[in-house]
Amino acid sequence: MQKKIKTKNKKADFGNNRGFTLVEILFGVGIFVIIVGALTFFSRNIWIYGSYVSVGLSDANSGRIALKTMVAEIRTASTAETGSYVIALATATAFTFYSDIDNDGLKEKVRYFLNGSELQKGVIKPTGSPLFYNVVNEKISTLTSYVTNATIFQYYDKNYDGTTAALTSPINISSVRLVKITMDLDKDPNRAPATTTFSSQVSLRNLKDNL
Repeated sequence: MQKKIKTKNKKADFGNNRGFTLVEILFGVGIFVIIVGALTFFSRNIWIYGSYVSVGLSDANSGRIALKTMVAEIRTASTAETGSYVIALATATAFTFYSDIDNDGLKEKVRYFLNGSELQKGVIKPTGSPLFYNVVNEKISTLTSYVTNATIFQYYDKNYDGTTAALTSPINISSVRLVKITMDLDKDPNRAPATTTFSSQVSLRNLKDNL
């Protein structure tokens, strides 16, 4: 009788020490895979969102700086050191004028122009005696990138009242009194964030004749 009891105890111990079944292992692995997948998806979304925010802030910063620079320099446009008219060129994608942008007492020849998707700036300092603007001395820099719109500049005459239509091409530069600047910036039109638009208008102080 004692032996039978002892045998039963051994069987009970064996049952208590058995390992995981195949079903339990597969179930555990499945849960682990689900958790890892969820964490990976969450991390990916966080990274993408951070990328969107970073791109948006970068575009916004470059757009604001470019617009601020252009408005300030165009506002003070005046007659060239050579006696040439204040404005040298006015098109939808380029604007050339004279202005003392570095406050050295001499007016530089400044041109803003669209080169592909980049809005660039060219500056020529007058040199020689008599002074003249040598194109080989032009220094070009990029104001902002990822420009998507084709019309950057619009021009208005002295009759502009806020609703007046822009001057049509070809622009009569002697009629220009106000310049409207518009930039649509989008690093990748196929993904977020959406296009950011920067716009401002500036009157040429030295050409005002409607006061």
